[in-house]
Amino acid sequence: MLDLVEAAATFDSVFGLASAACQRRLTTSARLAEAMTLRTKIRWPKELGEALGAIGAGAHSVLEYRYVHQVERPHGLPAATRQARLADGARNRYLDNLYDGFDLCVELDGQQAHPEDQRWQDLRRINAMTVHGLTILRYGWTDVTGRPCQTASQIGAVLSNHGWHGPMRSCQPRCPVRRFMIR
Repeated sequence: MLDLVEAAATFDSVFGLASAACQRRLTTSARLAEAMTLRTKIRWPKELGEALGAIGAGAHSVLEYRYVHQVERPHGLPAATRQARLADGARNRYLDNLYDGFDLCVELDGQQAHPEDQRWQDLRRINAMTVHGLTILRYGWTDVTGRPCQTASQIGAVLSNHGWHGPMRSCQPRCPVRRFMIR
C-alpha cells in the first residue's frame, strides 16, 4: 500500500487507498504507520500519519477525515465517537459521528457511500435512529469542505440545545462561528 503513495496524484487518493485497505482487513492503520517508519522517504508523511490515526479511530472516508480536520477540531466541538454501534433490535447500525451524552448523530453523505439507489434505505435508517431519541444532522462534501464554519455553527447550536456548554472557537479571523459562540 505504501508503494502506491508515491504514485498517487493527491492526498485524498492516498487516504482512500489506506482506508480501503484497512476496511477490507488487508492491514491495519497501526501496521501501515509502523511500515512508514521503515521508509527513508515517503510523500505526505505528516498528513499520512494523521490520516492513519484517524482511520484507526474510525474515519472510513476522506469526507469523514475532512469533517474532523475542517469542522470539529478547528471550531472546538467535542470529539464524537466514530462508527458508534447502535443496537436496533436484531441489527447493529453504525453511526458516523455520535456525540455521546448529547443525543446527536452527524451523518456524512458522500456519493460513493450513499448512491441514489440506496436513498430509501438511508431514510429508513435515519428514521430508526430517531426512534432511539437521536437528533440526526446530515452533511455532504460541500458542507464539510466549502462551508465548514457554518456547519460547525449549526452542530454547536444543536449540541448547546442538548446540554453542551462549549465554548466554540473561530478557526480564523473571518470565521462566522464568532457570531454563534456558546457562552
